[in-house]
Amino acid sequence: MPISFPVRTETVKVGKEPIQVFYPRAVNMADTRLERYINQAIESQTQQLIDLQVGNMPSTVEEMLGTYELKNNQRQVLSLSLSNYTYHYQAAHGMTFIKSLTFDLKEGKLDSLSDLFTPGSNYEERLNTLISEQIIERDVPLLEDFPGIKPDQDFYIADKCLVIYFQLYDLTPYVYGFPMFPISVYDLQDIIREDGPLGRMAENN
Repeated sequence: MPISFPVRTETVKVGKEPIQVFYPRAVNMADTRLERYINQAIESQTQQLIDLQVGNMPSTVEEMLGTYELKNNQRQVLSLSLSNYTYHYQAAHGMTFIKSLTFDLKEGKLDSLSDLFTPGSNYEERLNTLISEQIIERDVPLLEDFPGIKPDQDFYIADKCLVIYFQLYDLTPYVYGFPMFPISVYDLQDIIREDGPLGRMAENN
């Protein structure tokens, strides 16, 4: 495997308290086209979260905090999550949304969940089974029966895990927080693309 270095990032801050948003920006990449592509995707997703929060309610935004976490930055895979907490005037409580972006730096593109698996592998059925097992093992309090993942399901990669997650209220009561299901790459090894992000995570060198 050729040497691959982590992507260098800096934090961008927009606004000031009580309404402020922080998000990462890739800097000093050798491939300037890829750097621009990554940054445009991050900025676009950050703005979509803001629009989602502001468009959801007719009342005034009293507080907004956008933050981010770098989940994986190795083996030519950059995976990050962007969160946005917003409180509207006289609301019972604030609302948070999380969205994630996973970049395959080797291919120079943003990956969807299906891109991680070999074509025709029926990855959705496998993931649904593994998630259902965790729901039972962890006694996750569902609002209704687990409906299975969606084609555009939220996910990120964290080292040797694929983390499938759901938004507040999607599966569980608000007080439970975000239902997150970490799945080892080794439980998926027979269906992941060997040359894709999960395949690289599964290598032991």
